[in-house]
Amino acid sequence: MMRTMSLLALPFLFMFFSASLAAPLTYNVQSLGARPDGRTDSTKSFMNAWTVACASANPTMIYVPRGRYLLRNAFFDGQLCKSSAITIRIDGTLVAPSDYNVNGNAGYWIKFQRVNGLSIYGGTLDGQGTGLWACKASSRSCPTGATTLAIDNSNNIIINGLSSLNSQIIHIGIVGCRNVKLQGVSVSASGRSPNTDGIHVQSSSGVTILNSHFATGDDCVSIGPGSTNLWVENVSCGPGHGISIGSLGWDLQEAGVQNVTVKSSTFTGSQNGVRIKTWARSSNGFVRDVLFQHAVMINVQNPIIIDQNYCPDNNDCPNHVSGVKISDVTYQDIHGTSATPIAVNLDCSKEYPCSGIRLEDVSLTYNDQPAEASCINAGGSASGLVEPSSCL
Repeated sequence: MMRTMSLLALPFLFMFFSASLAAPLTYNVQSLGARPDGRTDSTKSFMNAWTVACASANPTMIYVPRGRYLLRNAFFDGQLCKSSAITIRIDGTLVAPSDYNVNGNAGYWIKFQRVNGLSIYGGTLDGQGTGLWACKASSRSCPTGATTLAIDNSNNIIINGLSSLNSQIIHIGIVGCRNVKLQGVSVSASGRSPNTDGIHVQSSSGVTILNSHFATGDDCVSIGPGSTNLWVENVSCGPGHGISIGSLGWDLQEAGVQNVTVKSSTFTGSQNGVRIKTWARSSNGFVRDVLFQHAVMINVQNPIIIDQNYCPDNNDCPNHVSGVKISDVTYQDIHGTSATPIAVNLDCSKEYPCSGIRLEDVSLTYNDQPAEASCINAGGSASGLVEPSSCL
C-alpha cells in the first residue's frame, strides 16, 4: 500500500519541483554586500547582481529591498546575457553621489545597453542634480550632466512604477530601442531645472508611455529624430515645456519622425502643450502622421504650437530656414485655457510649408474670451467647433 501511495504521489512531486524550477532565480543586492544607508558605495554589489543574473539561462530577478543605496556611475551591458527575462524589482531608493562631478561628464548615471527582455518595477532614482543646476545658473564652468536612466540599443523593455527625482539632465533616455513600455512613471524636478526632460525618445520604434506624471524644467516628453510608432496616453505635464516633437533638423541628413499619437493628457501651467519644434537649418528630416487628441490645457502659454524658426540667440542657424517637412498633423478635441492671447501658433517653414494640418473640435480661451490663432506658411483644414477661429 505504501508503494502504491508513493507512485501516486510522484506526479504531484514532479509538478511541485517543475513549478519551483520555473520561478525566477532571485538575487538580493543586500546579500551581495549592498548597504541601505545611503552613504556606502554599493555599485559593486549591483554590478555583481547583474553579472550573475545575466549569466543565467533562466528568468532571473534582482531585488532591491527598502533603504537608500548609493550608486556611482553604473553600466549594465546585456550583449553577452544568456537570459532574456531579467527583472529588477526596487522597493528602495537608488541615490547618485551628491558631488555632481562624479557622474557629470559620463553622460549617464545608470545605463542599460544591448539588453533584451528587461523589466524594472517600482523604486525611486534620486539623481541629486540640484548642485549642478546651481552651478549652471551661476555661469561657472560646469559638467554637461548625466542622464539618470539611459536605455540604449535594447529591445522588449518594461518600466513600471518608477519614480525619478532631480536628475542632472534627462531623467529617462530611450535611444535606439524597440518595443519599450513605460507605465506609471513619475518625474519630479524644479520647473527651473535646465535640460531635465522627463522622457526623451530617439531612434526608437514601438515606445508606449502610459499613466505617467511629469513635473520638470524642460520637455515632459521629447521625441527626437528617427522615432516611429509612438503612443503617449493619459499623462499629466506641469511644470515643464510640454510634449515636444523636436528639436529636429540640426543635421542635414536626419531621420524623420512619424506615426505618433498623444492622447488623453493634461497640461497645467506648462510653457507649451503639444509642440513641434525644428531648427531653422537645412535638413532632409520630416514629421508626418501625428495625432494630438483629447488634451486639456490649464493656463498653458502655448497650447498648440509649431515652431520651425527655432534659433536661440541667432547662433548656428546659417540659413534661418528649416528644411524639415511637416505634414498630416491632426489636433482633435483640444480644449482649455491659454496663458497668452495666441493659443494656436503655427509658424512653419517658408521653404517647406506645413501641409495637411487639421483642427477638429478645438476650444481654447484666454481671459474668458476666445483666444487668437496665428498661421504662417501653414495649410490644412478645420472642422467642428474651432475657437479660436481657424487661420488655416
